Amino acid sequence: MAETLGGPLAGRYHLLHPLGSGGMGTVWLARDAVLDRQVAVKELRVPDGLAERDRAELVARVMREAEVTARLRHPGIAAVHDVLLEGGKPWIVMELLHGRDLAREVAVRGPLPPPVVADVGARVLEALTATHAGGVQHRDVKPGNIFLSVDGRAVLTDFGIARPADQTALTEAGLLVGTPGFIAPERLAGEPGGPAADLWSLAATLYTAVEGVPPHPGTHAEVIRATLTQDVRPPRLAGPLGPPLVWMLDRDPARRPDSATALGLLREVAAGRVPEVRSDWRAAPGRRRRWIGLAAAVAVLGVAAALLVAFRPAGDRPVSRPEAASPTFTKAVDLCRALPAAEVGRLLGTARPPAGRLGLGDCQWTVTGAGVELSAETDSDTRDPWALTPASARTLLDGLRREYATGPRDGTWIWYEIGLDTRSPVTVSAAHPVPGLADDAFASDTTTPEGRAQAAVVYFRLGDLVGRLQYADLDAPSTADLRRRAVEAAGAAADGLRGLA
Repeated sequence: MAETLGGPLAGRYHLLHPLGSGGMGTVWLARDAVLDRQVAVKELRVPDGLAERDRAELVARVMREAEVTARLRHPGIAAVHDVLLEGGKPWIVMELLHGRDLAREVAVRGPLPPPVVADVGARVLEALTATHAGGVQHRDVKPGNIFLSVDGRAVLTDFGIARPADQTALTEAGLLVGTPGFIAPERLAGEPGGPAADLWSLAATLYTAVEGVPPHPGTHAEVIRATLTQDVRPPRLAGPLGPPLVWMLDRDPARRPDSATALGLLREVAAGRVPEVRSDWRAAPGRRRRWIGLAAAVAVLGVAAALLVAFRPAGDRPVSRPEAASPTFTKAVDLCRALPAAEVGRLLGTARPPAGRLGLGDCQWTVTGAGVELSAETDSDTRDPWALTPASARTLLDGLRREYATGPRDGTWIWYEIGLDTRSPVTVSAAHPVPGLADDAFASDTTTPEGRAQAAVVYFRLGDLVGRLQYADLDAPSTADLRRRAVEAAGAAADGLRGLA
């Protein structure tokens, strides 16, 4: 597999394999050789060709995440062990968590019982309270950023857009900061927000967990408009958790409960009791802020315009087939079933192709000197590659394309299973467009410094899935021939995946 550096980070952190990858970077499973333990290492992906100002902002964002998270001490906040600057980019060494995030839990199990959701909410609110006490707003509380660990913890993750309370802004470099549907109304209206904004985001997250759908479904623009102008639909499945959630989701931050009151209500529901939420506890109508009317209307237009920039795929590229024809992956599929045995045998040059070895989000077929690997990619916001939306899949593929936009660039790679058991220097080419493959695709070649073909990788989007096919043949006659076979294999894999959706 390709590696980013030729040796362990800081002489101690050995990268083992990726846990997740996206437009902003890759999270690796790594081993700390000094303390002999496994850790998670977050690598910032800095696309080639970025303006110096944009590159500095990306680096600053990750460094800010490390700085913010490292100074927060709470069992509900993922611990940061170390932060490094190597290869011109930052690496954050973090506590390795085992389990899955709340978004994946809901996708697998459906709406969760109200006491379970209330218990998760209480634990996360305790972590948020510690965060606010440190003068920091999280600003991106959502199901994908709440991790349910196997040891029973509910852990708040991804402080990448957290900021000291007096430095919050709605946009950075023209992009929306946060996730539509989980951004509080006051922040959408251009106000800096505060602890009450994080509380609203937590309530939207808990609503999604207990109801199985977000408070305001729809497109990004529809969600933003509804968040600013409409009350949430009364919960149908939340039972005793319903009234606290409706209170926490009030569009006026002055009318929401404070954190201590909300925590008490959540603990009551978690304990199986029905809390009392009296109307006279809520602030009088005269306290409603005047921005709710005019500023909300203005913000709908302004933020919707920003979304056209923030969420539009780079360029206006046509796709090979209409979006409606693309499959939707509602659960993980067996990647080893995507490539027929005959196709594997053709690629590996053997009449008796090996069985695929299913790994963590990938499948490999290998013989000495050649191999095929098919994996499902994801972004830094969605740990489960099968939980992407079509929009986030497009954004992810565009981010990967930008990473490969310029070249060639030098690197190293290793693939034990095909006999390449030492890191070898290679040159990675710029992206080659691949028209007609799935909904969108591009390829890149890997060669020795002397120009001998080694491997080709093809990234493709199929509906809400981003796939990656890597094909290596150490005896390939030419780079063009190897890339042609990789593209053919990726096409066969896309067809196989379409049939498994």
